[in-house]
Amino acid sequence: MMADNSMVKAKIMDETAMRRALTRMAHEIIEQVEALDQAVLVGIRRRGIPLAERLSDLMTRYAGVKVPVGHVDISMYRDDLTRIEDAPRLGGTGIPCAVTGKTVILVDDVLYTGRTARAAMEAIMDEGRPACIRLAVLVDRGHRELPIRPDFIGKNIPTSHLERVGVHVIEVDGMDDVALYAME
Repeated sequence: MMADNSMVKAKIMDETAMRRALTRMAHEIIEQVEALDQAVLVGIRRRGIPLAERLSDLMTRYAGVKVPVGHVDISMYRDDLTRIEDAPRLGGTGIPCAVTGKTVILVDDVLYTGRTARAAMEAIMDEGRPACIRLAVLVDRGHRELPIRPDFIGKNIPTSHLERVGVHVIEVDGMDDVALYAME
C-alpha cells in the first residue's frame, strides 16, 4: 500500500492521531458490546490484523478483558476476483475460537465500497453463526456500493474516486500514518 511520496496529497493522521483514534474506538467497543467475554476481534488481511491486535490490547488495558484476535483472508470471497489476478495468494483464516454465538468485530484499515466487508462477512459465516457481526474501521472514506455501515470509525475522510487512502502500520510498513494519495 506504499505509494511514491511525490503522489501524497495530504497526511491525514500521524502516529499520535492513529493511537488516539484506536483508543477512542476501543472505548466505544467497550461501551457498546455488552459481553466482551463473548466477543472476538477478526482482522481483515492485511492491515486489519495489527489494528485488531492493538484494539484488543487497548481493551485489555481499559476493561480488563482480553478479547481474542483472529484473522480472515477474503481472497476467495471477493466478487472481483478475476479482475484482481488469476491466482490469488491465500493467507488463510485463523480464528482462535468458535464464532457461533459470539459478537464478531471485523477490523479493517479502510472502508470504501463495502465489498471487502461483505466478503469478510461471508468468510465469517462459513466459520459458524455469530450472534452479530460489527465493523470497525480506522478510516471511512465513503463511496459505498453496498448497504454497509461501520459501527466503529477512527476517522471519516471525504475523498473522490480519483484519490486513494493509504494506511501504514508499523507491523507491515515500518511506520504508522494515514495519507491521501492522488491517483495517476
